Amino acid sequence: MDSAMIPALVAVAALIIGIFLGKLIFAKNTEQKIKEAEQQAQKIAEDAKVLAETLKEKKLLEAKEKFLQMKSENEKEIHLRNQKVADAENKLRQKEQSLNDKNQALQKQSNEYSQLKANLDKQLEIVGIKRSELEKHQEEHIKRLEKVSNLSAEEAKNELIEAMKEEARTGAMAHIQEIVEEAKLNASKEAKKIVIQSIQRVAAEQTIENAITVFNLESDEIKGQIIGREGRNIRALEAATGVDLIIDDTPEAIVLSCFDPLRREIARLSLQRLVQDGRIHPARIEEVVEKTKKQIEDQVMEIGERTIIELGIHGLHKDLVRMVGKMRFRSSYGQNLLMHSKETANLCGVMAAELGLGQKVVKLAKRAGLLHDIGKVPDEETELSHALLGARLAEKCGEHPAIVNAIGAHHDEMEMTYIISPIIQACDAISGARPGARREIMQSYLQRIKDLENLAIAYNGVEKAYAIQAGRELRVIVEADKVTDADSDRLSYEIADKIQKEMQYPGQIKVTVIREKRAVNVAR
Repeated sequence: MDSAMIPALVAVAALIIGIFLGKLIFAKNTEQKIKEAEQQAQKIAEDAKVLAETLKEKKLLEAKEKFLQMKSENEKEIHLRNQKVADAENKLRQKEQSLNDKNQALQKQSNEYSQLKANLDKQLEIVGIKRSELEKHQEEHIKRLEKVSNLSAEEAKNELIEAMKEEARTGAMAHIQEIVEEAKLNASKEAKKIVIQSIQRVAAEQTIENAITVFNLESDEIKGQIIGREGRNIRALEAATGVDLIIDDTPEAIVLSCFDPLRREIARLSLQRLVQDGRIHPARIEEVVEKTKKQIEDQVMEIGERTIIELGIHGLHKDLVRMVGKMRFRSSYGQNLLMHSKETANLCGVMAAELGLGQKVVKLAKRAGLLHDIGKVPDEETELSHALLGARLAEKCGEHPAIVNAIGAHHDEMEMTYIISPIIQACDAISGARPGARREIMQSYLQRIKDLENLAIAYNGVEKAYAIQAGRELRVIVEADKVTDADSDRLSYEIADKIQKEMQYPGQIKVTVIREKRAVNVAR
């Protein structure tokens, strides 16, 4: 055998022996570990059994304690309920006893009332017997009197009544006549005294509203800018405001002519802005006129608020304040409506104070005096008179019934039911009857101009209508989308024909229908 093979064989043998010995040792260790694990598992099982018994006893104890606690609480609750039931039974017994006592008392009273009724019946029977005897004696007495006087009792009674009535009537008539004569004499003196004192204390300067306004210019060169190329500027201004602009040889002046003071004021302010700005063309004119109209609305509210503060009137509705402001631009028979209303208000306050009617009535009288002509302010046409329309507006705005009645009755169109109503009527007459205060011709002229414009506005498609040249020309501006060129010719003829048939006017009236189509877009 080769010497090199011997170490290899030895190594293989040693390896086999090592493997065998390793298996023996591993088997022995494994068996030992299994025994130890079984012992440990048995110990754990015994510990678990002991712990389970302990927990079981603990839970049983807790359950018994909880059961005893719940039993105690239940017994307490049952005890409380029994106590409540016992209390309720006691209360019921007490109520029952009380009702029995009341029933006994009522029974006792009923017996007493029965006895009393029996006694009263007996007394009434005795009274009836005595009354019969008395009537019998009275009849016998009357018969004896009739036999003596040869008159029946009824006849004697009537004669006595007639004699006394005649005597009383005669005396009363004489006394009444004396009182009436004395009252007339004193009333006439007192009334004249109160009216004179009121007029003296409220003396106001009277101004007549004109139909024109003069606009002063810095130089005549501006007239050409206002007229514009071929008169387009002046036509745009007249169409936008409804005011007739008269540009003649008068140096540095333009005359604005219109029956409506509000339109004249809008035209004056618009013209003033345009002249100051220097840019005068149709588009700018329309823009400035719209801005001026809004400014006038604010000015109207300011005038109304300033007026009520000046007169010491509080709590006036905003719509009424606006109407008071608009009075500044209205006139009544040529007399400025706001000045007339303020004067009437002051007269009413003074007259009510002179009559000693109390501070509350004085305030109502002054308030009614200021509002008595608000029916003249609205522009819309109505079948009601200005007094009834004013009363309706005041009632709608929550004014006192006395003020509503005073407004509606100041021209005798309503029955006067409050003491301030005749005061307002008298003060309105005093203010309007002043020398130079009013002009009847001016009022009729203004009414004719308004009727002329309203006639044209009533047609379909008409946007605006302005009477210019003192009513000798009517310019009607129509909506281009609703009225065609052919319709414009027909409309002009129909309006002229209707004016000729329904209105009375001097000379002739020119009807001009203006139709303008504008296409507007904005570049952004």
